[in-house]
Amino acid sequence: MAWTKVMPANPVVAVAGATGAVGREMLKCLEALNFPASEVRVLASARSAGQKLPFAGCGQVPAGELTVEEMTEESFKGVDIALFSAGASISKKFRQACYDAGAVMIDNSSAFRVEKDVPLVVPEVNAADIAWHNGVIANPNCTTIQMVVALEPLRALGHIDRIIVSSYQSASGAGAKGMAELEDQTGKYLAGEPFEPSAFAHQIAFNCIPHIDVFVDGDYLNDVPEGYTKEEWKMVVETKKIFGDNTVEVAPTCVRVPVLRCHSESINVEFDRPVNIEDVKNALANGTHVVLEDDPANNVYPMPGLHRGAFDTFVGRVRRDHTVADNRGVAMWVVADQLLRGAALNAVYIAQALLPEA
Repeated sequence: MAWTKVMPANPVVAVAGATGAVGREMLKCLEALNFPASEVRVLASARSAGQKLPFAGCGQVPAGELTVEEMTEESFKGVDIALFSAGASISKKFRQACYDAGAVMIDNSSAFRVEKDVPLVVPEVNAADIAWHNGVIANPNCTTIQMVVALEPLRALGHIDRIIVSSYQSASGAGAKGMAELEDQTGKYLAGEPFEPSAFAHQIAFNCIPHIDVFVDGDYLNDVPEGYTKEEWKMVVETKKIFGDNTVEVAPTCVRVPVLRCHSESINVEFDRPVNIEDVKNALANGTHVVLEDDPANNVYPMPGLHRGAFDTFVGRVRRDHTVADNRGVAMWVVADQLLRGAALNAVYIAQALLPEA
């Protein structure tokens, strides 16, 4: 399928899965960035049809309420950009309808991320890949997005040979039910009342769970080594695709922690040459949508409790990794709001990149 349509300056935008957590954040991002839409349609399942969603307005769309419509194949007629956050099966179901309608699907699910003809895009890193889309552009996994945004400024200092990353992922990564379970369990735990986990495999209150998504046995993606979860292997494959570099090695461990919102990551980077820590900090301080919070003497470093609702990616605890020879190693701590930076906001940044240049 060859894509030839030229994007109008004031596109019609549809948000598929608008009543979900990420869908609602997509609407907020459209508002905050004053996206130049001529119309915004909100789509969801039949049970949500008729629901009213408040909207502060953007572009040519006035402030008021948007009425949720049931998503069908006919929903995309006249749509230019379709922001999808409705799950992989729904994205696959409506891919052809979007293409036939001339709508570019920007998909937040894992449905198309590893397909060779689908760009996997973080605009601060590989916006140029958008040019070869054929109707679908994939949004990476939230943990991958915040990591590559933080690492992109450092790639000018040398080739990144190896990344060791441990994620500390908030309950909201499992959706509204994950947040509700953390709040409910916390209250019951403190009151000494019994509870049974449902959203997570184990108790999440006052606990850490080193298990996100299913464990895979080699059938998913590229011959997954034994013992990794799907969430972890996404970081491996997606980082290589976004960087356009199959030589970078990524060793991830993903952990669910009792935090309501914002993911954190401990990252150790090995370069192919010596790097100066001050050069690393300067590169981060000048990175696109990266904020350096690094004054440990005054207890200044990123924390998830401080950055809910923030658009930027925050980096601190920048230091030498003394276990890597020849001053080639750097360690850092990265925090971002995964519903925004790791999902909704990245999708809207992609939509912005689709707009014709003024």
